[in-house]
Amino acid sequence: MGSATTQALAASTQALAAASGVSIDTARELFAAARAVGDSSHLSGALADPSAPAEARQNVVAAVFGGYSQNAQNVLRAVVAERWSSAAELVDGIEELAIRATAIADPQADIEAELFGFSRVIAANPELELALGSSLGGADARGALVERLLTDGVSAGSTLIVSSLVRQPRERRIRQLLNRAINIVSAQRGRRVATVHSATPLSDAQRARLGAALSSRYEGEVSLNVVIDPTVVGGLRVQIADDVIDGSISARLADLRQKLVG
Repeated sequence: MGSATTQALAASTQALAAASGVSIDTARELFAAARAVGDSSHLSGALADPSAPAEARQNVVAAVFGGYSQNAQNVLRAVVAERWSSAAELVDGIEELAIRATAIADPQADIEAELFGFSRVIAANPELELALGSSLGGADARGALVERLLTDGVSAGSTLIVSSLVRQPRERRIRQLLNRAINIVSAQRGRRVATVHSATPLSDAQRARLGAALSSRYEGEVSLNVVIDPTVVGGLRVQIADDVIDGSISARLADLRQKLVG
């Protein structure tokens, strides 16, 4: 991510936070805008053109997205008023704002856990991952497939995020898209995500103790996504962003073998 994009995304996120009445429909419109901009090199180039005055770029938003709600238009106007490092990063930025808007609009839903659960389903079903990642079936067909799969007990926010992302993967793997979305939702809600690998399921008490310990270590709320991994022998393997805490016996044995060999 370029430095211009970092600043543009921060300013755009503030504009979204300042908006009132952000709804699922707002998020849906922002996802649609990301697809429209991503699908048109002419449109993305015009909106990301640093040589064009900000007002001219905002006029393009009014012309193309004038039928959207005022909230969505205001956010898009704020987005294009900023300078982005590339047209591709502009599209990524709009998509991130759509995910953040979903988290704002559906505050009670455990979106991170639902997205993580779906990512585990995909990991266990290579054919499903192939179907969702293929361009052969068409964007609407992929989105409809997700909507059929996510019917029982899954929030409207999670369904919107997944169905929107699979409609325009832009050469990204589905699990990569879901992991990014999980991190964005967590950032919007002011917490970190820890992926915990354990050989056996954790009890509620164990989850509570681990969550409290990690929250204390990272000085903020940490949500847990637990992966049952038979290769983890004793202890746990915890990953938060780029930090890995590996207290498993298998990791210590591997470290010992490396020291013996080296």
